Amino acid sequence: MHVDLMLDSLDGLSVGDAVGAEFPVVGRSVADLRSGDLPPGRWEWTDDTEMACTVVGELREHGAIDQDRLAAAFAARFDKRRDYGFMTVDTLGRIQRGVHWRKVSAAVFDGQGSCGNGAAMRVAPLGAFYAGDPEKVVAEAIRSAQVTHLHREGVIGAVAVALAAAGAAQARLTGMRPAPQEFITTVLDRLDTGDTTQLIRRARALLGASAEQAAAELGIGVRVTAQDTVPFAIWVAATHFDDYRAAIATCVAAGGDTDTTSAIVGGIVAAHTAGVPHTWLTAREPLPSWLNQVRPQPRKAGTPGRLRRWLSGGA
Repeated sequence: MHVDLMLDSLDGLSVGDAVGAEFPVVGRSVADLRSGDLPPGRWEWTDDTEMACTVVGELREHGAIDQDRLAAAFAARFDKRRDYGFMTVDTLGRIQRGVHWRKVSAAVFDGQGSCGNGAAMRVAPLGAFYAGDPEKVVAEAIRSAQVTHLHREGVIGAVAVALAAAGAAQARLTGMRPAPQEFITTVLDRLDTGDTTQLIRRARALLGASAEQAAAELGIGVRVTAQDTVPFAIWVAATHFDDYRAAIATCVAAGGDTDTTSAIVGGIVAAHTAGVPHTWLTAREPLPSWLNQVRPQPRKAGTPGRLRRWLSGGA
């Protein structure tokens, strides 16, 4: 488990989120962004970062995802100012009122569950935390997603992002940078079949194409689904694996759900480079104060057994 890599990924995610949310409205050019020139001020993050911080706090304190505890924490820290989607507002509100998360998540979209991009936007630090253990990455990413996204595509999107962040972090640990095609193939090798997976496969085929073509074919989060968000984010991360600034600028230039694509890409790339510009970090609104108070605790006996039961379909 790699707390340092997880926190670097969180920095990348939160700065990407803040830049993606704020930059499109400040009247500066993408060329300014590529050069690192951000206007001074407080760059506020959104729900992407708030939920990612809760995932990080859970892992830092307990070393694994407990779904009941994670759902309760999401609900307790819900802040309407953070631009949550309307469905998430309803979901977390019902959990706050005492409805079990599984009942709430299973009921949305006429019982299909959500295939939104919310589970994917918050999960990159989890992948970095479990770098080197892809089976654990997949299992814990599924657990983190299901609390709010029970639809197959929503879960696949989260797993894909977690695997990408894990691969980026592992490359940093080993000093062996994978080629873009190899990087995406490593993600695809562990994904279930689905529309999101098929589009990530298309993202691999589009390596070397322009960002405009990739965005047009893969989507930029306009529909706020995993299918419409994650494949382009994976393409950007693979294309700009060593250049955080260029990766975020590519997301902002593409448009769409820029805070989410930038958060996903930022979390992946920063797990490898730890190269978030210092001036961007200082411009970003500070992360929640409670996160600094979270300290790792010894894992309770029996956790592996609970995980085995869950993987086999038990409670």
